[in-house]
Amino acid sequence: MEKEILLQLVQSMIMSSSKKPKYMSISTVKVADLLETSISHIEKGLQELVQEGRLRQSKLEQPPHNTIYMLP
Repeated sequence: MEKEILLQLVQSMIMSSSKKPKYMSISTVKVADLLETSISHIEKGLQELVQEGRLRQSKLEQPPHNTIYMLP
């Protein structure tokens, strides 16, 4: 799976978010369905993008404690 395609998709999802500041809880199941790949590939790709510094990852402090992604 191409990381650049995943990054572009995630960036557009974050930018279309109505939250201030811009962040998004990414559904790996939905992204895997859109890109017609496995969930594990999406999760691995997201972690690689976080490690490369191209995305930031955090966890919501209040319920539902989702993992969220932000642009650096």
